[in-house]
Amino acid sequence: MMSSRNLSQSFSKHLSPRLFNVCNLRVVLPNAIDKEKPDVFTKPMYELNAVSGPSAKLSLLSRGLGKIQQRFGHTDVSVPDFTAYRRDDTKDPTSQYSDTDISRRAFTYVMVAGLGVTGAHAGKNIAIDFISTMSASADVLAVAKVEVDLTTIPPGKNITIKWRGKPLFVRHRTHEEIDQVRAVNVASLRDPQMDEDRVKNPSYLVVLGVCTHLGCVPIANAGDFGGYFCPCHGSHYDASGRIRKGPAPLNLEVPNYEFTPDSKLIVG
Repeated sequence: MMSSRNLSQSFSKHLSPRLFNVCNLRVVLPNAIDKEKPDVFTKPMYELNAVSGPSAKLSLLSRGLGKIQQRFGHTDVSVPDFTAYRRDDTKDPTSQYSDTDISRRAFTYVMVAGLGVTGAHAGKNIAIDFISTMSASADVLAVAKVEVDLTTIPPGKNITIKWRGKPLFVRHRTHEEIDQVRAVNVASLRDPQMDEDRVKNPSYLVVLGVCTHLGCVPIANAGDFGGYFCPCHGSHYDASGRIRKGPAPLNLEVPNYEFTPDSKLIVG
């Protein structure tokens, strides 16, 4: 058996084991010695005086900067007397809090209640003034009401006036018309209403001249029932303004009105 050393003379020197001496000594360093630093405060912070006590003189000295701060304090400052500003109940330092608690709280409650009532009254006036600015002016309120002289309307006739931008019908009914509309069976009506509930005076009918179907203006003294007739879609109303025939769903609207002793009508 041949050894690996005999295979090649050139590689035999690399394959054979060898020993080398390596220096592996541990270096031991000496301990570091801190030098003593000088004291920053070269003098005591406070100096005592047997007569006036501590002078409270503070002086900080630094080697490189020198004197950087110095403070002087006084102990002979007199404290002001606030007795004139205190309440009579709290001037005595020996008195208990509970002895004067009720009287002082009563004064506080009275002041808070008085200021609260005053503030509420002022707030109410401000709110009323603000809301009144949004109300209708005098000229608008004047137009909101209209006055009609009933003596100028003959029996059986109807007049049309403008009220709040809408036509207003005022009809002077005859006795025959009154008897005719009150003889109708209310249960047979589309919008059941009695004639007594729609008028304040049986001789006068006051309704808005606006058809309840699509808002057209009906024609007075026309139609199958002798009241009003809407030419737009053929709605028929009787002399009480109640729908009797046609597509209108409701009766003619009755506005707010009142009669005066001098035979006048005020609408609005």
